[in-house]
Amino acid sequence: MPGPVFHLGGTAICPHGGQVSVIPTNTRVFAGGQPVATMADTYLVAGCAFTVPGPKPQPCVKVQWLVPATRVFVNGQPVIIQTSTGLCLSAEQIPQGPPTIVAAQPRVIAT
Repeated sequence: MPGPVFHLGGTAICPHGGQVSVIPTNTRVFAGGQPVATMADTYLVAGCAFTVPGPKPQPCVKVQWLVPATRVFVNGQPVIIQTSTGLCLSAEQIPQGPPTIVAAQPRVIAT
């Protein structure tokens, strides 16, 4: 499904409201003046306050993207688009739910 390309200046959150930040590997392709996000990048979560009964803190710490763009690549890696599917993971690699890309640049659309 087509969607706007996610980039370093975009906004993404975990299911519990934590902010997703991108550590880019791409230094050549930009959208809106920021590097385009790809599958090769690292996605860290900060500020997730999720806890399980006990109470035991179980915050989301990273995002693993599962379904990126299928037709647009940067440096051989598929780009992440607003409709991409992924999982937020805890430090123990327990799936916590899907991330949501709240804001992406509006000019470049990918499939």
